[in-house]
Amino acid sequence: MVQADAGAMPPSTTTTTAPKEKLTTSDGRSLKTALRQAERRRRIAAFLLVAPLLFFILTFFVFPIAQMMWRSVDNPQVVRALPNTLEALSGWDGRDLPPEEVFAALHADFVADSERPRREQAMGPLGVRLNYELSAARGAISRTARQAPNFEAPFRDAFTDAHRLWGDPALWRVIQREGRALTSAYYVAALDRQFDEFGNIELRDENRRIYISLFIRTILLSVAITFLTFLLGFPIAYYLSILPMRYANLLMICVLLPFWTSLLVRTSAWIVLLQQQGVINSTLVGLGIIGDDSRLSMIYNMTGTIVAMTHILLPFMVLPLYSVMRTIPPSYMRAAKSLGATPSTAFRRVYFPQTLPGIGAGGVLVFIISIGYYITPALVGGQSGRMISNEIARHMQQSLNWGLAAALGTMLLVGVLVLYWLYNRLVGADSLKLG
Repeated sequence: MVQADAGAMPPSTTTTTAPKEKLTTSDGRSLKTALRQAERRRRIAAFLLVAPLLFFILTFFVFPIAQMMWRSVDNPQVVRALPNTLEALSGWDGRDLPPEEVFAALHADFVADSERPRREQAMGPLGVRLNYELSAARGAISRTARQAPNFEAPFRDAFTDAHRLWGDPALWRVIQREGRALTSAYYVAALDRQFDEFGNIELRDENRRIYISLFIRTILLSVAITFLTFLLGFPIAYYLSILPMRYANLLMICVLLPFWTSLLVRTSAWIVLLQQQGVINSTLVGLGIIGDDSRLSMIYNMTGTIVAMTHILLPFMVLPLYSVMRTIPPSYMRAAKSLGATPSTAFRRVYFPQTLPGIGAGGVLVFIISIGYYITPALVGGQSGRMISNEIARHMQQSLNWGLAAALGTMLLVGVLVLYWLYNRLVGADSLKLG
């Protein structure tokens, strides 16, 4: 055997690594690039599928809400109609009547459009806008617009002779204050406030404060309706969840039957039932429970609003509760009873906590729907059962004060979002279970 030298170095071994083969598709493209392109095509296809719904939401939901919020601060009428007057009023102290130069600028604004249709088109919205802030301002603008082309200097006397309101510094203070593109006047009015003669915000007279009380009434009515739907809907949903499926489906049809009936028909039916000469009062009189001269007043007041809206919104509480209760295994209750719990304790500590997601979902649905309800309170609510939505509709349809209606609607929207945010912080929106 031949022994190798101790100092001899072992022969060096070199390791060669074969280069990685680049993965390609059948057509020779890089697999990574092909996967990236396929993912991009999948996203584009998914977006195109939801694009009609996205367009619908943006067009008929987001854009109208944004337009409503903008209208609540938009104030173009004074700026468009009286540009020269506003420039001349920039140095006025707001105490006595403006100087002759301001009246001359006002005359220039009134005769800027010599043609009558253009003048009325500019001055009509101005009169309506100023009339929101000061009574009789619309009459002053319309009368002056007809006579202004015949005015001669001195214009101060001509304007004060045309209408007494031009001699009142309050009108000029309103013109100066509202001569901006954006205004807070609608929100000030929506909070039952007003501007005093110095431009400070103060409370309105007590007999003119209506909006704050309507907001409070709306919230209280919504809470009461939500609580009543829970009291009535919980037993119904529980009974539905323990019935065999064929009987549960039949009873579910009865729960959903109001959805298949017109809202006006249901509300009119409650008018027939609840009025003083209606079915309920006549039955109570016939049974001798009440006298004919002491019939109950259950319609055109808060009672009628609560009863009718509770009936209409009851399915919105029953359906989420049923969807949750149906998934609770009956073995949980049997296990609790076998461990010594009484039926009431087992229900309170085992069954009821598992229904909280359905209670939260139903409560949120009923509360949000009821807080903005309009038709039923308008038909059966009377004066004491009106809600803030009815006042918003009145300004939209009758008084045509769209700015104030937009301010009230924006405040209602923000209030609902704040309440939902509080619910999310305290309970958690992820606990909701709608089905």
